[in-house]
Amino acid sequence: MFESLSERLESAFKQLKGEGRISEINIAATVKEIRRALVDADVNYKIAKDFTDRVKDKALGEKVITAISPGQLMVKIVKDELVELMGSTEVEIDLKANPTVILIAGLQGSGKTTFSGKLANFLKSKKNKKPLLVAADIYRPAAIDQLKVLGGQIGVEVYSEPENKNAVQIAENAIKQAKANGNNVVIIDTAGRLAVDEVMMTEVSNVKKAVQPQEILFVVDSMTGQDAVNTAKAFNERLDFSGIVLTKLDGDTRGGAALTITYTVEKPIKFVSMGEKLDTLDVFYPERMAQRILGMGDITTLVERAQAQFNEEQAKKLEKKIRQNQFDFDDFKEQLAQIKKMGSIKDLLGMIPGVGKAVKDLDISDDAFKGIEAMINSMTPAERANPDLIDGSRRRRIAKGAGKEISDVNQFMKQFEQMRQMMKMMNKMPGGAKGLKMR
Repeated sequence: MFESLSERLESAFKQLKGEGRISEINIAATVKEIRRALVDADVNYKIAKDFTDRVKDKALGEKVITAISPGQLMVKIVKDELVELMGSTEVEIDLKANPTVILIAGLQGSGKTTFSGKLANFLKSKKNKKPLLVAADIYRPAAIDQLKVLGGQIGVEVYSEPENKNAVQIAENAIKQAKANGNNVVIIDTAGRLAVDEVMMTEVSNVKKAVQPQEILFVVDSMTGQDAVNTAKAFNERLDFSGIVLTKLDGDTRGGAALTITYTVEKPIKFVSMGEKLDTLDVFYPERMAQRILGMGDITTLVERAQAQFNEEQAKKLEKKIRQNQFDFDDFKEQLAQIKKMGSIKDLLGMIPGVGKAVKDLDISDDAFKGIEAMINSMTPAERANPDLIDGSRRRRIAKGAGKEISDVNQFMKQFEQMRQMMKMMNKMPGGAKGLKMR
């Protein structure tokens, strides 16, 4: 995400390396490079110029203190301006009404239906809501089927009328159903088109007038760059939407849409979505995004994702096993499952300051743990509970069952034993295994 932009900005800041102070002369090349980086990231030239003019004015007005180099000061100024450009602060979704009606709009292929499922999952699991998904795409039967599949995966009811070709009527009937059924949130997935057209705009406008939604979320594919901003302007003129959702941020995006869409339409980005997994939806925080663009990482989001998978009872049980040096392969497999639930491995590594740049060119597959899991699954329950039982003949059987070489099993066993020894050493330290406990 934003890898090219991050590299270009880092290169721009190097222009000030070795300088004792910021002056109009030495800042000129830096500002010029920052502007080029933004334009190459598909930021509108006028917006890029306004941005760099503000950066330049702030930089020339700052005094560089001894502890901070001109380059570090420039990074801070650019970060602050990026935060401002992307909306300053996060804006939460409005859930005060009962039921809260949320209208989802956007072009076909932007990820509307998948986002609808993710939003329902987010509201159910994190906001303790009882959502109802509504299939109001009357043109694409596959969208109705897709929504039903998504609803089934997260245990959320889906309202549909496959034979009805009146989207307004479907939406109105769904709200009646929600009131009768005790659903306190109604998420209406509307039809999309390959391009903005009058029929589409009229239909979604009519749905809006009929159901008076508390939230209208415009879903945009961030990979479409500046086109996304132009589409957002067209939708906003007709719908006056309340928030933006950026999807496919894990793709090969240049980042221009994310940076300038709020500035252009004066509406906040409320959510960002990555991948197909239904738990990969994050509230949009301008400060955190700016930090990631500048290679500072995003520890706050990483901790929040870890806490979402954290089970206090399991943690106490694990702590006790580590203290007694009884950590086994079942425990290890359980920890892998929790890590996988947190999202893409490369994305998680990118949240650690300084690591994102190191892994940007590495092909880190989300299937990286599959080989390890296959080896653990090839073990008997007794072997998983007592790793010391696994001798040479058992290793050969495990390798065969997992489709691996005996050397793979030997290496895994060696790494596992090293980890257990490290845990044993930690038990002897002040505080022992309690130091592992998440706070």
